[in-house]
Amino acid sequence: METAWSATTALNTLNRIAMSKITSTKLVQIVPVPGVRLFGEMVKKEAAIARANRGTLFRSGPKERDRARWAHTSYKGWINLVRSAGEVVTVEVRSRSEEGDDWQILHAFVGWVDRHFAGKVRAVHIHYQD
Repeated sequence: METAWSATTALNTLNRIAMSKITSTKLVQIVPVPGVRLFGEMVKKEAAIARANRGTLFRSGPKERDRARWAHTSYKGWINLVRSAGEVVTVEVRSRSEEGDDWQILHAFVGWVDRHFAGKVRAVHIHYQD
């Protein structure tokens, strides 16, 4: 199972970050336990929570294969999810907050993953970019 980002994917992500006016970006790599299709389960869980009219994360972009864009009800910014090789979920957490509370959207997302998928995740890697 491949768990490292490809050089092309990382370079493309860094180029997009450099060209944007976002105050803070964190890249998160979530490695699932073997045999778990984590991206699909995460999208289904968010949809189920939204159908129940609960939760703070919600889909904010168009439906696309192997991609999702979520936002948070309280924090400025968004979360881009991509299914990568080996069922690794690559996440880009972008914040537009200027008050120094840009960590909150990352905290909310990682907490959501821990609450709902703790037994299905092998590792979470956070790459800080400013």
